[in-house]
Amino acid sequence: MGYIDEVLERVKTKNAAEPEFLQAVEEVLETIRPAIEANEEKYKKEALLERITEPERVVRFRVPWVDDKGQVQVNVGYRVQFNSAIGPYKGGLRFHPSVNLGIIKFLGFEQIFKNSLTGLPIGGGKGGSDFDPKGKSDREVMAFCQSFMTELCRHIGPDTDVPAGDIGVGGREIGYMFGQYKRIRNAYEGVLTGKGLTFGGSLARTEATGYGLLYITEELMKCHGESMEGKTVVVSGAGNVAIYAIQKAHQMGAKVVTCSDSTGWIYDSEGIDVELLREVKEVKRARLTEYAAARKSAEYHEGRGVWQIKCDIALPCATQNELHLEDAKQLVANGCKAVCEGANMPTTLDATKYLQENGVYFICGKASNAGGVATSALEMSQNSERLSWTFEEVDSKLKDIMVNIYHNIDDAAKRYGKEGDYVTGSNIAGFEKVAEAMTAQGIV
Repeated sequence: MGYIDEVLERVKTKNAAEPEFLQAVEEVLETIRPAIEANEEKYKKEALLERITEPERVVRFRVPWVDDKGQVQVNVGYRVQFNSAIGPYKGGLRFHPSVNLGIIKFLGFEQIFKNSLTGLPIGGGKGGSDFDPKGKSDREVMAFCQSFMTELCRHIGPDTDVPAGDIGVGGREIGYMFGQYKRIRNAYEGVLTGKGLTFGGSLARTEATGYGLLYITEELMKCHGESMEGKTVVVSGAGNVAIYAIQKAHQMGAKVVTCSDSTGWIYDSEGIDVELLREVKEVKRARLTEYAAARKSAEYHEGRGVWQIKCDIALPCATQNELHLEDAKQLVANGCKAVCEGANMPTTLDATKYLQENGVYFICGKASNAGGVATSALEMSQNSERLSWTFEEVDSKLKDIMVNIYHNIDDAAKRYGKEGDYVTGSNIAGFEKVAEAMTAQGIV
């Protein structure tokens, strides 16, 4: 049994109840085999893979808060500080009922390599809670966020761990948590990213993940002799990533015809109306049925179904494991040319393999949704310098980062004889930088 197989066996035994984490580890370790086997003896002696798959620190805590009826509620909070070899821990906070330790570990593990790919000095971490902000009043959300930060503030700092938003954590939640951190620590510092523009936030941060996804997709198409102009695109999700991916795709001359939320999906033959979608999801915080009711060209369907629509490009932007093998078969049958992930691990392993085997260009989320964390790191830089850059400055830096990521993962794949395999390229390119830093810093 080789070194990778030994580590995989050990990880599966130790984390048997955490399927998402096991999926993420297996995907990374299987694809970095060429890089590991080239240095197997050295990496095994240093237990490098054992260290990279074990978080440096896991914090789990109780979050009590009082709802509008005066009833005390109790949620669970997490922060997994996975790897700090190349910089302070950096990764979002997710507030959603599905959150558990395994999901936070999977997200934190992915974040190590994603952050490495940005070329910026940030390590990997993730956190969150099983709290659901949907249907809660602003006062209830504030009460929860203040209680959550009362504990979390002990474990974070601008040079230690800098959380951001994720599913269920937008500008409102970040604002409440930043206020509580400042109050408790008596320090005004860049400890959170995704802040409001009036208190240290960065222009283009809201748009960054969606825009970054399209910048790398555009570069992928360009390098294969194609353009975005006139392409039909299907998108899943209707949150921050999906909205700004749709907006940027339209700016590039493509037409996005779908979006979805947790209850159903929209097909709009005229192209998704971004302003209407923002009104429904960001202002009203309503379901997509309201979009369909307001637009004649839109059809609303219950459940799943986005991937059955004929398209040139598919952009899964909702959540993990949303694109299954049957969906991949449908995309291939309909002539889809490229799938680029806007969410974290939205494509199952068997679906990924099927897409690759059938000639679909596939870029995994570690590379294609890195725009958000890259711009968060740019926000950290602005906070440290007490500066605020223009939208154009930040957007230009974001585009450069995403184009560089594409060429780095493309080069890594070619170096190991895996040309066109952007999953292998992403994982190897991300891994090599982290491995080199870990080796240089000794056994810690």
